[in-house]
Order: sequence, then C-alpha cells, then structure tokens
Amino acid sequence: MRTNLSPTNRPAGRASTWRYTLQGVASLLWVVQAWWLAGALAALLAYAQGAAQDVTTGEQARAALVAAPWAELWYAAGVVVLAGVLRAALEYAGARATYGWARAQLTALRQAFAARLRATSPLDARRPSSGQLASAWVEQAEAVVPWLARYRAAQWRVMVVAPVVLVCVAMHTWVAALLLALAAPLIPLFMALVGWRAQAISERQMLVLGHLHGHLLERLRGLPTLRALHAVDSAAARLTQLGETVARQTMRVLRVAMLSSAVLELFSALGVALVAVYVGFHLLGQLPFGAWGERMSLHQGLFVLMLAPSFFEPLRELSAVWHDRANGLAAQRTLAHLLQGLTPLVQADEADDADDADQATGAGDMPPAQGLEADEAQALQGPAPSVALCGVMPTMQTQVEPSTQAAPVQEPAAMSAVNAAQATRQPWHIDIPAGAHVALTGPSGSGKSTLLALVAGLVQPQQGQVRIGGVPLHSGTVARLRRAIGWLGQPPHFLAGSLERNLYLGRDIPASPVQARAALRDAGLAALADRMAEVRLGEGGSGISGGEALRLALARLAVAESTRLLLLDEPTAHLDAATAAQVRASVARLAQGKTLLVATHDPELAASLPYELNLDAQGQAQWLRRPAQPEALPAEMPQGGQEAQP
Repeated sequence: MRTNLSPTNRPAGRASTWRYTLQGVASLLWVVQAWWLAGALAALLAYAQGAAQDVTTGEQARAALVAAPWAELWYAAGVVVLAGVLRAALEYAGARATYGWARAQLTALRQAFAARLRATSPLDARRPSSGQLASAWVEQAEAVVPWLARYRAAQWRVMVVAPVVLVCVAMHTWVAALLLALAAPLIPLFMALVGWRAQAISERQMLVLGHLHGHLLERLRGLPTLRALHAVDSAAARLTQLGETVARQTMRVLRVAMLSSAVLELFSALGVALVAVYVGFHLLGQLPFGAWGERMSLHQGLFVLMLAPSFFEPLRELSAVWHDRANGLAAQRTLAHLLQGLTPLVQADEADDADDADQATGAGDMPPAQGLEADEAQALQGPAPSVALCGVMPTMQTQVEPSTQAAPVQEPAAMSAVNAAQATRQPWHIDIPAGAHVALTGPSGSGKSTLLALVAGLVQPQQGQVRIGGVPLHSGTVARLRRAIGWLGQPPHFLAGSLERNLYLGRDIPASPVQARAALRDAGLAALADRMAEVRLGEGGSGISGGEALRLALARLAVAESTRLLLLDEPTAHLDAATAAQVRASVARLAQGKTLLVATHDPELAASLPYELNLDAQGQAQWLRRPAQPEALPAEMPQGGQEAQP
C-alpha cells in the first residue's frame, strides 16, 4: 500500500503475496479432502448395493458388515482429518499474518496522514475541523483494515483457487466445467456494476460522517455561546437533521451491499444446480456425453458435485466483503484529498528534524547549527536574535484576528472565517533589531497575526525571505530556530490533565518542581504555584479563569530556557482592566533580555513598548514609534510607509 495517501486500487504488493498464498493453499486442500471423501462414499455405496442383494438373514448381514472395506474407509478418514488440520493451521497463520500486515499498513497510512497534517499551517481557515480530522484519523481510516485483510485475500482466492477447481472438474467432465465457466463471468460483470455504485455511496457517507463529527465538536465547544443566545434548540435540531442524513446514507450503503450478495448467490446457485442436474442424468445414463468419451464413475461424479460449490465459494466470500473494498477505497481517497490545497508550513527536512528530536529538551542553549556559517551560528546562540522580513509577501487565508470588541466567550467557528484582506498589496521590508520590544498595531485583518505566523514559520511566504538572527528561515534551519521561539497564540491551547502537564506541554516534566513554581510566580500565579500538585485542568482549560489561562500560557514560555524570541498574539484580549495589567506586567518580566513581537489592540500594552509598527487596512507597514538612538534604528524603512512622529 502506498503510504503517501495517493488513491490506488492496488494496495497489496509482493510483500503481502505470501500471506494470501497461505490462505489460498488452505482452500486448495479441500480438493484433496473432496477426492478422498468422494472415493470413500463411492466405495461404501458400491459395497452396500452389492451386499443388499446377497444378504437374506441376520448372520449374512453381520458377515457383510465385517467384510466391509473398513481399511479403505479408515485410510480415507485419516487423510481427510490430516488435511483438515493442515488446512485450519494454514488458514489461521495466513489470516493472522494478513491482519497484522493490514494493521501495519493502517499505521503507515495514519503516519503519512499525520505527516501531511503536520506540514500544513494550523492558521489556514480552509483547514478541516478537528472533528472531521479526528473522524478521518480514527474511524474512517479503520475501513482500510478489512479491505486489505479480507477483500484482498478473497480476491486472491478468486484468481487462484477458482481456476484450479475448474481444471480439476474439467479433467473428469468438460460439460460441468463449461457450465461453471459460463456462470462465472456474469458474476464479476454485475459485481463491477454494483461496485462502482457502492464506492461512490461510501465516499459520500465518509464525507457526511466527517461533517457530522466536525459540526458536533464545534457546537460542543460553543455551547456557552449557544446558551447565551438561546440557540440550543436550533443547534439540536440541526444535529438531528445531520444524524438522519447519516442514517439514510448508511442504509444506501447497506442496500448496495445486500444487492451485491444477492447477485452472487443467484448465479452461484444457478451454476451449482446445473452441474448437479448434469451429473445426475449422466450417472443415470440419460446424458452419456461430456466425460471425454467415457462414462464418469460414481467416485468422479461425487467429486465433481463436491467441487462445484467450492468453485463459487471464493466468489461468495468476495461478495460478502465487497463493501469492504468500497469503504477502504473511500477512506483512502478521503485521507488523500482532505488536506489538499492547504497552506504549507515551513517544514524541517528529515536530517534537521532528527537533530531536533535529539535536542528537544525544552531547556538549555541551542546546539551549534551544522551547515551554517560561523557568524550565523554565533547569531543563533546570541542573547536575543534580530528579525528581518525581506520582501515577504504572505499568501494564505488565515483565521480572523480576534477583536477586542468581541464577547468574552467567542464561538470557535467564527475563528475559522476566511479573511480575504490578509493579502498585502506590496511586500514587507521590515528590519527589527535584536532585543527590540515591538508592538504590532492596526485594524483587524491588517495582517498582524500573519506577520507573527511568518516569523514563527507557521506560514510559507509567497515570495521573499524571513531571517532570524541573520539566519534564513527554511526547511534546513526551521527546527533549530523554533527552539529559540516562544509562541502564544489566540486563544492558548490546554489539555485535560495536571497543571504541570499543561505547563510543559510535550516536554519532559523535571523531577523538581522548583522551576515550574518560579515560572508560575513570575506570571502572577502564586496561588496556583502553592497548590500545583492538586490543580487539574479540564478540556480547553476549564477550571481556571481566562486571565489565569493567559498567564499560565506565559509561564509555559518561561520554563523553556532556550526561548529568546517571543511572539505573542493578543495576550490581553477579552480581559478586564486589572487582569490585563497583571498580564502586561508578566509580559514585561518574561521579555527581559529577549526580542518581543506583540500583536495587540490594547493601547496601554502598545504604549508600554518602545517600538510600534502599524499595519493599515491594506497591510502596509509603517513605524509609528521607535527609539531615537541611531544604533537602535532598523537598517531599512519598510516600503510603502512613512515614519510617523512619536
């Protein structure tokens, strides 16, 4: 199976053939069993017919019973039992190996999906909802396992077992083989017609199911807003409508699956019946032709009758799992197309990513950047890096920047609305010196969040280059540069769990809580620091206030000692005056000795910083305030803007 998510009808390669071969050999052992069973039954019936003519008394019956061909019968029974045991063992080994291989392919598919998801910008408004992604990752992807483990095995049996059975039948009677061969092509023809319909319906079901999961998750997250707007009943009605749509779509899939089974059962029953009629009349002498110029024996006739159903058995099994193919292809296509067309992330290459995994401790100095010039490596290890946007032109549809006029509880769906005004008319030429504390101001939609995303490597620019500490931000340097970057998005993300887990968030929790408590106190959370072991957060940060959540996010940046560039997006949004003042004080303490870029609508926060870069409604950058010392001034004014007097 191709793990690059490319849709394909041929997921099984040579590596899986031996697994299917075990199951195919197990099926072929029935030919051996049928031959010996037919021989034993024919011998028994022939002896019984002859003995019935000679037996007239009880003594003769007992003598006839003793003289029966028991040795031949016991020998045949032994062969049948031995073949049955071997058949069960091969079937078990093949099924287990095939299932394990199918699970491994599912894991590889999920890893490929995760890699593609990781390579897309989390700020892209076209990104599918969390519920839809979770549905595709967990539920829909599981449909690949039955497709590989059952359908592909059944398909292999049809291609191998059925021809072998047909040859065995043709060795004894060409008429019965011809009847089977005429009935067989009709089955794939109708199955293909039904299969095209089943695949299309399954793909629609995957899309409807993913939409339902995404819709449900969004409504659960926005439940406080729905209650405040008295819209719970309308949301419940919409969920009911979507549930009924999923139910109708599921019934369509089941109808097609039942139809495919009915088609196969019809033609397989017709084929077996015709063979049975011919064999019966041939043994009675009414149809003396078709046995290669001879008359079939009872042994041969019984053998042909036993093989006729086994000729259709692989086809019957294929019909039973035909909907697995439709579901598997639909799942693979859904995973392949779900992330198409999204804005790419500046992604680390494999070598740089491996180095990042080895060094990602969340603390300590940055390791020397291999492959960089000595002065660039020294710039990365400096106390605070400079930031330069050289002719950068962003192209993406980002989430709408949070407005300070919004209600304290905001509908998450509103954060994913497309903001077409993000695209700038002219490239950005911005030079921010090392250690500068810059406030990014401007109306909503002017590009403040996009600028932060560009510096963090969360968005790839259409043109131009971003430099941090003089080092270009690209796939070879992004992993090392990100270890020096602290990002605070809007809103901050929290997991259900302990306070320490949310504080370190993906990094190893140290044995001593001294560092964590110091970071919490510096962020103004002394009360939480004193009872850190007892505090647990719910999903989304429930259990603490909005101001405490923002300060906890700031403390999360403080525990990463390698952070020297802070990117904060609206840290004081939706807070009361007293809490906003506490957050501003926490930001000031955290930013000491670091380069700071803050996107804000808070005039007090903007006034407290020495630099202010304004982005107008067209996305043009203009310095409104900066220190008067010549050595601290940026080397180049941004194009399209005029410096305002502070």
